[in-house]
Order: sequence, then C-alpha cells, then structure tokens
Amino acid sequence: QVQLVESGGGLVQAGGSLRLSCAASGRTFSSDAMGWFRQAPGKEREFVAAINWSGSSTYYADSVKGRFTISRDNAKKSVYLQMNSLELEDTAIYYCARSHSPGIVTTRHDYNYWGQGTQVTVSS
Repeated sequence: QVQLVESGGGLVQAGGSLRLSCAASGRTFSSDAMGWFRQAPGKEREFVAAINWSGSSTYYADSVKGRFTISRDNAKKSVYLQMNSLELEDTAIYYCARSHSPGIVTTRHDYNYWGQGTQVTVSS
C-alpha cells in the first residue's frame, strides 16, 4: 500500500522559511516522479514543484520559482520542499504527490497517490 506522509507545515511570518518533508512507502520510490501541490481556501489545487525519479531534473510554477526548492533522497524515500521568502499568497494546504511516471509531470491527473496535506500559514 502506497502512503505519503507530509510534515513541516506551520505558521511563519512573511519573508520567513519553512521546509516540508514527505515520507513515502509502498513501492519502489526511486522509480517515481514526485510533486508538491497546494490548495488555498476557495481555490483549485495547483501545481507547485516536481522532481524526476533521480532528482536530476526539477520544475516549478512561476509563482514560486527562485523561492522554493524541491529535492529528494531516494535512500530515505523522502521528498522535500524548501520554501524561502514566503509571501502571504503562499498560505495553503500543501500536498505531496507521487506519480507512476519517472519523468516530470505537472498536472493533477498525472499523479497517482496523494498525502493528507500539511497546512502552511504565512502571516504579515
């Protein structure tokens, strides 16, 4: 059974940083691309960042490019999202997602498994 468990969310002031973690289990982790999505109240879930199976390739939404960094550790079966220079607009529930594809994918429908989400709140 595939499981994804996020951690690291919380309350932070604008301009601050947070690091989200996602621990995976249930199938060969190093075969799958991973991604982060987020959903703010009243809005659709949106793509944030993705990383391919080996970690050699990453892709970001324009809104977070230059501020967020996605990485993975296949030995630890984990993926991370380092978030710097946080803005009020970054407030959302952040979801870790796992795809059967080894290469980068960016739409919700490309991901097969989802975590339960972790809340990130940025205050002024």
